[in-house]
Amino acid sequence: MRVLSVFGTRPEAIKMAPVVRLLSAAPGIEHRVCVTAQHRSMLDQVLSLFQIDCHYDLDLMAEDQTLTQVAAGTLAGLKGIIEEFKPQRILVQGDTTSAFAAALAGFYHGVAVCHIEAGLRTGDIMAPWPEEANRKLITVIAHTHYAPTVRTQDNLLAEGVRPGRILLTGNTVIDALLYMLGRLRREPELATAVAAQLPRLRSDKRLILVTNHRRENFGPGMGQVARAIAELAQRPDVEIIFPVHLNPNVQAAFRARLGLFPNLHLIDPVPYLPFLYLMDRCHLILTDSVGIQEEAPSLGKPVLVTRAVTERPEAL
Repeated sequence: MRVLSVFGTRPEAIKMAPVVRLLSAAPGIEHRVCVTAQHRSMLDQVLSLFQIDCHYDLDLMAEDQTLTQVAAGTLAGLKGIIEEFKPQRILVQGDTTSAFAAALAGFYHGVAVCHIEAGLRTGDIMAPWPEEANRKLITVIAHTHYAPTVRTQDNLLAEGVRPGRILLTGNTVIDALLYMLGRLRREPELATAVAAQLPRLRSDKRLILVTNHRRENFGPGMGQVARAIAELAQRPDVEIIFPVHLNPNVQAAFRARLGLFPNLHLIDPVPYLPFLYLMDRCHLILTDSVGIQEEAPSLGKPVLVTRAVTERPEAL
């Protein structure tokens, strides 16, 4: 069987890594990887860490790229790849615009689409935007739905997906998390090397880890988050570390407003392994990331979700 896995962002790569590694070694399967690469540098870090080889690279990253560019580039780029490789299954993960476009490309070519992390829902088509629409549209297209939890399986059944097309799998991001965290804890020299990549953090203060990047928070939402972080930074008993996403909208929202606090570290996005180190060490996490809502509870870390709704009610 010929199987094509398509993904393009760092979170997708992390969640696909355990699947890709197993598929690549599975007898009877010819497996190839296509990256859309709208998150070039952050994606490449994960590919290197998990030793994932790419057979096709659409290299879609462009400055301040639009959703239309990502969707059109994915559709156009996959046409020749599908015609050349002739996959019998296309695997897509989650709810990015490139995942939806890849599913649509598969559908247009008559290839069965398999959706990893299927069934997440907030019930609000505009929150998160455009992810809620993307994942619902993939559900309509998909042949097989890999649901991570019982709740997501129930969401699919409620929408009329046939039970025989749903497989309850568990969550691949936790597989990746536990694998890499095990390495950090077993290999002291690796943990020391990772810590050296980060600002020197004080052990006598409670560490707050922050991320914020979702499109739905651009503008007023990020302004509210920035004010909250500034208030937290006035506490003498905390230290805050905030890897700031490279998106210009995110940079503009936080860099100018939060650069004056000595206990607040605004840093560039860090690779996956240093971020796991920070999650494992921190006291709590302030985030709008879906992935962190999945990962942090597995480490016993409290999460403050800076969104109006979440597709991860299991964490709540």
